[in-house]
Amino acid sequence: MLIPVILSGGAGTRLWPVSREAHPKPFIVLPDGQSLMQKTLLRAAALKPDSILTITNRDYFFITRDAYAEVGLAPGIALDYLLEPVGRNTAPAIAAGAMRLREQFDDAATMLVLPSDHLISDIAGFTAAVQAAHELAEQGYLVTFGIAPSAPETGFGYIEADQARKLGGSGLAVRRFVEKPSRAKAEEYLASGRYYWNSGMFCFRVGEFLGELARCAPEVSDAVIAAWQATPRNQVPVAVDAESFGRIADISVDYAVMEKAERVAVVPSRFDWSDIGSWQALGELVPADSDGNRVQGEVVLVDSKDCFVQSEDRLVATLGVQNLLVVDTPDALLVADRGRAQDVKTIVQRLKADSHESARLHRTVHRPWGTYTVLEEGPRFKIKRIVVKPGASLSLQYHHRRSEHWVVVSGSAKIVNGEREITLGADQSSYIPAGTQHRLANPGTVDCVMIEVQSGDYLGEDDIVRLEDTYGRK
Repeated sequence: MLIPVILSGGAGTRLWPVSREAHPKPFIVLPDGQSLMQKTLLRAAALKPDSILTITNRDYFFITRDAYAEVGLAPGIALDYLLEPVGRNTAPAIAAGAMRLREQFDDAATMLVLPSDHLISDIAGFTAAVQAAHELAEQGYLVTFGIAPSAPETGFGYIEADQARKLGGSGLAVRRFVEKPSRAKAEEYLASGRYYWNSGMFCFRVGEFLGELARCAPEVSDAVIAAWQATPRNQVPVAVDAESFGRIADISVDYAVMEKAERVAVVPSRFDWSDIGSWQALGELVPADSDGNRVQGEVVLVDSKDCFVQSEDRLVATLGVQNLLVVDTPDALLVADRGRAQDVKTIVQRLKADSHESARLHRTVHRPWGTYTVLEEGPRFKIKRIVVKPGASLSLQYHHRRSEHWVVVSGSAKIVNGEREITLGADQSSYIPAGTQHRLANPGTVDCVMIEVQSGDYLGEDDIVRLEDTYGRK
């Protein structure tokens, strides 16, 4: 039995300002209208498994569920979720997934571990590589997928294969894993023909992986077992115990297991592959014009060459420039030399050091119940557009330092305001003083759209005291 396990948790800081902590790279919509997360799900579903397990942060669960619902999988594939309370890298995540599959099936179940932010178009080639990896996994190997390098890339890790040790089919024994090399080393690896890019995809049986984890990284193994034992399994989806999982070391599966395990194989894979790790990679998905420019959105280019320009909401014009990267979002604008695309993450580091909200949130923020968009803000006021999905509701809450005035634009709103419960339609409103418990729900069958005007001496999102919440948030 082969079960795809989709890992979703990376921040994608090199794709700021579109990728942010609260809405990261897997959810970026590509030029064809699908996100990387959706493409990963469809690629896994093409293998026709009985079940697909997605491991993600609890904050991304509702976005993930909604993204999956949009693609409309064929019936017969069960979607299961395992929620991490905090990110602890790939080794603890995969180990927790293995514990889940051991409990659901047995040690002989085979995990196909797929990061959610990879782009692969050659589904037939991918499927063939998975079949080869599955056969090796059934022989007790821990299998990784190696991508034949097309350039001396310094941003990827490498796998050195032992060309003399063929393991049946296209599999080769792994000699060693190599960290991101220097340019000279990468050129040497490319010329040798023995090295492959480490794709971060894996295939192994549950029992073999957990056994090697216990042997190679016993402290991680013991900590994951303790976290799993403390995790209640009667909830849907299953959320790993926060206190014990938070104590596990932050370590990748390569460091913890793959580099130390005894029976490791690589399947050389010829399908197209990209981890969309920078704006340079994302820009290559857009056709270039005769001057080498690639654009998305409303863009006017005059005497400009070799530029990538993306705009969401407004016109962007360039004049007499070359080799620029321009990414415009409603609340942040990135302008950079295209040759520095890999360094965009340093901007995010600066923003985080300054506690700037744009490192974490977009102007439009996704919540389990819908979205809110900050339209304008200034001293002592903030104006939001709130969209609540049919049947959804915000938490029962109050604020210490702000009052709110809600005006229904369209749809209907069921409102708790102190001791009163009222239903409002379009053009009706309600005022909630600071300190008053309140809740907003949509009892209708279409989106409820509202304008919220906040006023007070502090308007931060952390001034929310939740009394009850449908989605288990604190």
